[in-house]
Amino acid sequence: MQFHPILTSIALASCLLLLPQAPSCAQSSAAAKGSADELILEMSQAFKKGNSKRLSSLLPQVAGHPLEPWAAYWELRARLDTAAPSEVQQFFSRYAGTYQEDRLRNDWLLLLGQRRYWTDFAAEQALFRMSDDREVRCYTLALEPLQSSPELVNEFKRQWYGQKEMDDGCAYGAAQLYAAKLLSESDVWHKARLAMEANRPKAAKAAAAMISSTAAAPIDEIGNNAARYLSKRVVAIRRVAREAVVLALIRMAAGDPDVTASVLENHWSVHLTSEQRSWAWGVIGKQAAQRLSSHASEYFAKASDADLDDEHLGWKARSALRLGQWSAIAPTIAAMSPETRHEPIWIYWKARAQQQLAKSDADRRTALAPLAEIAGVRGFYEQLALEELNQRISVPARPAPLTAQEKDSARHNAGLNRALYAIQLGLRSDGVREWNYSTNMHQRGGMSDRELLAAADLACQHEIWDRCINSSERTRSVIDFEQRFPMPHKDALLQRAGQIGIDPAFVYGLIRQESRFVMDAQSGVGAAGLMQVMPATARWTARKIGLSDFKAHKINDRDTNIAIGTGYLKLVLDTFDGSLPMAAAAYNAGPSRARSWRGPSDAPLLEGAIWAENIPFAETRDYVKKVLANSTSYAALISAQPQSLKSRLGMVGPKDARVPDVNLDLP
Repeated sequence: MQFHPILTSIALASCLLLLPQAPSCAQSSAAAKGSADELILEMSQAFKKGNSKRLSSLLPQVAGHPLEPWAAYWELRARLDTAAPSEVQQFFSRYAGTYQEDRLRNDWLLLLGQRRYWTDFAAEQALFRMSDDREVRCYTLALEPLQSSPELVNEFKRQWYGQKEMDDGCAYGAAQLYAAKLLSESDVWHKARLAMEANRPKAAKAAAAMISSTAAAPIDEIGNNAARYLSKRVVAIRRVAREAVVLALIRMAAGDPDVTASVLENHWSVHLTSEQRSWAWGVIGKQAAQRLSSHASEYFAKASDADLDDEHLGWKARSALRLGQWSAIAPTIAAMSPETRHEPIWIYWKARAQQQLAKSDADRRTALAPLAEIAGVRGFYEQLALEELNQRISVPARPAPLTAQEKDSARHNAGLNRALYAIQLGLRSDGVREWNYSTNMHQRGGMSDRELLAAADLACQHEIWDRCINSSERTRSVIDFEQRFPMPHKDALLQRAGQIGIDPAFVYGLIRQESRFVMDAQSGVGAAGLMQVMPATARWTARKIGLSDFKAHKINDRDTNIAIGTGYLKLVLDTFDGSLPMAAAAYNAGPSRARSWRGPSDAPLLEGAIWAENIPFAETRDYVKKVLANSTSYAALISAQPQSLKSRLGMVGPKDARVPDVNLDLP
C-alpha cells in the first residue's frame, strides 16, 4: 500500500500519539520509518556516485515516504540521458507542482537544448516555473524573435557577460545572435575582456573564436605569459591585433599594474583606440586600487568614464573615498549604469560626497535628502543612511502576532514539510533548495510578508535557524527583528562572552554570518561548526586559551566550538586594538591580510565604512559589512537601546609603529 508522501510521517506520529497503549504500533511504525529513512539516505549517496542501477532497485521500497519525490527525482535524473520522453512526462504528472517536478524540468530543458529539440524545448520552457537557470535562459532568448526587442538582446548580453565559463546555452545563443548581427564584434570583444579580467582565458578564447580562428589564436599564449606576448609585438594595425593587446594588458595588470601602466604608456597607447586605452587604464586602475595604491586615481584619470564598466567605476569611487577625493565621487557614480547607481551603496556615498562639498546648511540638507529612500535597519548602508539623518538603529515594532490560520497554512505546506524532513534527516542542501523554492514560488508570485513570517516561524520552531532567518529577512513591508536575528544558545554565548570580555552582539553578528547557527556547518575549505573554525586554527587557539583536552573531533561540539571561536576572536580583537571591522576582516581572510589592508605607515585614518569598502576581496568586504550591521542589530535587541553602527565601525588606519605586532599567524 502506498501513502501520500507528506502524510506518512504524520501517520506514524499519530500511531505513537493516539495509541500509546499499543507498543507494537509504536515499535513497528518507528522501525518502518527508520528503515525507510535509511533507504532514502542510501539513495542520496547512490545519486552522488551516479549509481543508477542501485537507485532503480531501491525506488520501489520508498513508495509513500515523505521524501519519495526526491527519491524519484534522483532515480530518473541519474539516467535522464537515456530516459524515454514518456517517462519524463509521467514524472511531471505524478509530482506536479513540486520542486522536484520543476527541478527535473530544468534538467530536461538543458538536455533538449543540447540536442537542439527546439519544439519540445519551447513547450517545456513555457511550464518552467523557476526560470532561474542562466543556460536555459540563454537558450530561450536565442529562440526569441529579438530583432524588434533591444531589451531582450540586452538581457541576453547580461546573462552572457555574467558567466564564468561558456556553457552550451549561452555559447549557442551568442553564436545565433552574432550571426543575426544582433551582437556586434564589439560585444564579443567586451565578453572576452570580462572573461580575461575574471581570470577565465578559456572563456575569452571561446568568445574570440566567434569572430575568427585568427582572433582566438593568441589567447593561449596571452594566458600563459602576457608580458612575453606583448614584447614580441611592435605594431597593431588591425582590430584583432589591437584587441589581443588589450587582453594581454588586462592579463599583465593582474600581476603588476604599475609595470603594465608603464608598458601601456610608453608603447601601446598610440596603437589603441581611445575606447581600448580607456578600458586598459580602467583595469590597471582597478588593480592598483585593490592594492591600495596611491597611483590608482592617476590611472583612472587617463580613462574616459563613458568607456568603463560598473566594476571599474566602483573601484574608481572606492579609491577616491580612500584618498579623500570627494569631488570625483558624484561624477563617477553618475557614469554607472542606472541599476548600479541606484544601489544603496552608491546612493549613500553620492549623498556623502555632495554633503562634503556643500557650501551651506541648505546645500547639506539637499545633499542628504536621497538618503531617506534607503534609510532603515535592513542592512549596512541603510543603517548608515539612518544615522546620517540623525537617527539611531532601534528595534522596530513587531508585526501583529501570527494567527492560528497563518501558522496552520505554513504547517500544512507540502514543500516546507518536505524541506524540514530532508534537513532533519541530514539532507540539508536538498532541503534548503526545496525550502527556498517553496517560499519563492508559492502561487508563482512568492509568499506574502505574512506567509514568509509564518514560514520563518515554522523553521524557528524546528530550530532550523538558517531557514528562519532566510525567510524572515525577505519580508518587504514588515520586519520581525526577533526572527531575523535569533539568539539560540543564548545562555552559553552570553556566559562565554562575559568570561572573556567580548561584546556578545559582535559574537552573534559574526555567527549569523558564518553559519546561520547551523551546528554542523562545514565549509568547502574545512571550517566547522557555529563559528566556522578551521582545524589548524582550532588546535592553535586551544593551546593559546589553555583548552588542554581539545581533540579534533570536538570541533562541532557546541561549547567547544564557542570557546575556541570566541577565544580566537578575542585574540584578534586585542591584536587590532579593539577594531571591530579589522577583527571581522581578520577572522574571514586572516590576520596578515587584514594587517596589510591598514595601508602604509603614512596613510591617514579612515572612517571604518570607507576602510571596509576598500577591502580588495569581495567576499571579505561583504562579510565585514554584514557582520557589523548584524552586530548593531543584535546590540539593539540585547540592550533594548538605540545603537550606532558608525561608532562600532570607528576609524581605521596604520598601526602605531611604537607598538609591537602580535603574531596571530599559525606556525
